[in-house]
Amino acid sequence: MFSDDYFMREALKEARKAFEKDEVPVGVVVVADNRIIARAHNLAETLNDVTAHAEMQAITIAASFLGGKYLKDCTLYVTLEPCLMCAGALYWAQITRIVYGAADVKRGFTLHPPSPLHPATTVTNGVLELECAAILTEFFKKKRK
Repeated sequence: MFSDDYFMREALKEARKAFEKDEVPVGVVVVADNRIIARAHNLAETLNDVTAHAEMQAITIAASFLGGKYLKDCTLYVTLEPCLMCAGALYWAQITRIVYGAADVKRGFTLHPPSPLHPATTVTNGVLELECAAILTEFFKKKRK
């Protein structure tokens, strides 16, 4: 059985792919039965689409893999706390668990009580937080130069 750290490292690989594409480096993996069923990263710049967040891409891929719209018994690992839009999509997907690395103090869903998540969804935060925050810090430092 793999750990939360293991799957977050896989999400960080996706974040690095986004970084290389000059996208905000957020990466996601969706896990079912201890197996990765979806991998995604931000594509908002590439697709010229404000909804092309990593979580939105991953929800679509995972639902297609499972053959249905609900992600029950799935865990989403994401390097940055989901925004309100993504939390809403995760609500409708009925994801069982969300694990995120770095908090998003400007746009994260936890800034909007009551929780926009499905009541059955559990959340674990701070997994590999420093590594997840570091790639974002590096990206935005590069952007400001």
